[in-house]
Amino acid sequence: MKTVVSISLGPAGLDFDFRTRFLGRRLRVLRIGTDGDTSRAETLLQEWQQQADAIGLGAVRDHRQVGVRKYEQAPTRRLLQQVTRVPATTGARLRDILQEWSIRHTQSTLPGFFNNSRTLFMSGAASYRAAQILAEFTDNLVFADPVRELGIPKFLTSLPALELYVAGTHPLLSWQAPQILRPSLAVLQEWNQFLLRKALHKAHVVAASFDELAPFGLEELAGKTVLSATTSRERLASLGERGVDMVVDYTPVISGRLLGVNVVEAMIMAALGKRPEELGNDDLLEIIESLGIEPRILYPAGFKRRSRFAFVIHPLSQQYLAKARPLDTVARFSPPPVMDALEKIMAYSPPFTYSRVNGIKSPTGAEAEGWLITVGGTPKEIMAHSPEFTYRRLLAAAEMARRMGAQIMGLGAFTKVIGDAGITVAKRAPLPITTGNSYSASGALWAAHEATLRLGLVRVGPSGRMAGKAMVVGATGAIGSVCARLLARAVDELYLVSPESAKLLALKETIEHETDNSALHLMGTAERHLDDMDMIVTATSGAGKKILDIMQVKPGCVITDVARPLDIPAEDVAKRPDVLVIESGEIRLPGEVRMKDIGLPPNVVFACLAETILLALEGRFENFTLGRQIEWEKVREIYQLGLKHGMQLAAISGVNGPYSDADLQQVRELALAARETAARPTPKPRSTPKPKPKSKSRPRPAANSRRPARGKG
Repeated sequence: MKTVVSISLGPAGLDFDFRTRFLGRRLRVLRIGTDGDTSRAETLLQEWQQQADAIGLGAVRDHRQVGVRKYEQAPTRRLLQQVTRVPATTGARLRDILQEWSIRHTQSTLPGFFNNSRTLFMSGAASYRAAQILAEFTDNLVFADPVRELGIPKFLTSLPALELYVAGTHPLLSWQAPQILRPSLAVLQEWNQFLLRKALHKAHVVAASFDELAPFGLEELAGKTVLSATTSRERLASLGERGVDMVVDYTPVISGRLLGVNVVEAMIMAALGKRPEELGNDDLLEIIESLGIEPRILYPAGFKRRSRFAFVIHPLSQQYLAKARPLDTVARFSPPPVMDALEKIMAYSPPFTYSRVNGIKSPTGAEAEGWLITVGGTPKEIMAHSPEFTYRRLLAAAEMARRMGAQIMGLGAFTKVIGDAGITVAKRAPLPITTGNSYSASGALWAAHEATLRLGLVRVGPSGRMAGKAMVVGATGAIGSVCARLLARAVDELYLVSPESAKLLALKETIEHETDNSALHLMGTAERHLDDMDMIVTATSGAGKKILDIMQVKPGCVITDVARPLDIPAEDVAKRPDVLVIESGEIRLPGEVRMKDIGLPPNVVFACLAETILLALEGRFENFTLGRQIEWEKVREIYQLGLKHGMQLAAISGVNGPYSDADLQQVRELALAARETAARPTPKPRSTPKPKPKSKSRPRPAANSRRPARGKG
């Protein structure tokens, strides 16, 4: 039997001594902790090299390479020099392999997990290889080396900066206080601790040892992912009590025991009879595969994945500008010319964060948090400029979202309509983009179908097919076209309305190739046949233009207004209490959502925002819905994802808020009454003889009257 001993500067309370079969050899493996006593460690190393076949050295700083330079740790070198008879190792080579693998394994198992994550390294120099790997997925790296090592109140934010710092040439090193002043700098130390707590609070991922995290609690660690090593059950429970969501640990488990890499590498050398310089990568890879060693992804409180999104909004009118602080004070007393000028100025403003969004929790255990980012242009100003003008602002918002850690960004309202509907922005943006139009289309038809069922004025079969007529206004647009393709499968007759005649013809061809279940009719305007429609979907980019005459609409018709700004203004809705006008399909999010007011009830958001959130919950960080041709398969897919993650159709809402059952019943009764009145024949008025017109002949002059003489002009 061969003997492997690990002499560690760590606590003696973690010592062990066991026997096992490893790579076909019987081994005795033991650990001796010295509680940081270097002198005792030197003595133990000298003693055990007489008895052991291989020695591991634990809880010491490895020799490391940062950039192109290699740096030796003098205390570690001195300890290793105590061992001359048998192989000795710190496990550095195995650590590099397993640490890198743990990051790549997590990114593969949970796709996109580290994308744009704000990652804090307690020691960048000690975790340089891990930082290099994470830099492939995120630029948001922060290194606390100057704060923790030298008390300099400044973090490093890039790998080149870290390399300069380790080399001793970074300008930050000139900030170091003179030795004579350091004892009196208690205030600075407190300030540095505050900065460290703040950096932890902002981070999504923290690379640190358990001991480095010991001073911090729930406020700093809640919701974090920790990259660490030797995470025992007790340590995992402790991290869980402090709110940590997930731990990625590269330490191998051998024979049911958690063993440090220095122990495992020493066991390999003892079993194979090789010294460190004789141990090749092929040997290590073969052993890792044969032993089934895998990185561990640990969840202290059950599976939990926290993803991040951003969503771009903008004011829909001057009234929206008047609601935003601090503009509300100015707008309250400003005449129209001032508001017009303010509207133009805001179109040039840089993007800013309107609200933080959190509290979204899927039944699957996934969570999402994000930011609503505002660009200042109203639809009027967006349409008044070239698409490139809006692209630049959206790309600035995307860069802002990347810095905050968002893994996907959605486009709202007119920002998804302008130009090529998100394609150019997606090509240039530093993170995936979606317009949300797939779920907007799904939500619109979901809401229309639900409203039609609840009104009960149209027969709907068991399969959901509606025995009636429907119209899509704006049928050649991104949302309108997919609504048309889906409605063609569900109604008897479908009327497609758009001023773009050639696109209408092409859309009709597409639908006819997909289904022959519906009779299709093409129209340039929505003026005809309004009085015959059971359902109307409006999805234009009219920006306040009159789309249809609501007075001509059939009583009991369900109108779903998907457009933003709305196609049907509130004053038109008020004219027809016998018509149900709903504002597309808003979605109720799972969890207890916290964010600023967006004009909807609590937990309710627009479907395009819900699509962005869904993709974040699912970990689908990809360009999902782009352009004006939406794949109906994606509409169906996003609908299924919504059901999976607990999304629900919100209460059917109109311009004045949600419709109650009593409201819907009133619409039904008024519609039935109006239909009955329209069906009743109009009685003809009775004809009465007209009085004989009196003669208008000129009266004859009296015989004795004299004709007046003509005057001369």
